[in-house]
Amino acid sequence: MFTLITVLICVVCVFMILIVLVQNSKGGGLASNFASSNQVLGVRKTTDFLEKATWTLAGTLLVLCILASAFIPRDEVETTTSKIQQQVDELPDPFQVPESTAPVAE
Repeated sequence: MFTLITVLICVVCVFMILIVLVQNSKGGGLASNFASSNQVLGVRKTTDFLEKATWTLAGTLLVLCILASAFIPRDEVETTTSKIQQQVDELPDPFQVPESTAPVAE
């Protein structure tokens, strides 16, 4: 399930990139290519569609990200310690007094 949601997130991101690149806040982009306003997808309707598509894709992306965090496979994650932690654990105790092998003179 996590893999499916991840693929859907990638698809939504690609669509979002394309929709945002088509828009132009200064009046250009796809909306500027239509000359007459009485077409089915006129200038105003095209910008409305692009804005609604952007908001819809943003909401979809938010929901998919929340779902992805809920479906993270936690059982498959191994609890391994890092190499640094292993080396720290293997170090001798610095406060332990080493045993002397030399004979003690009395």
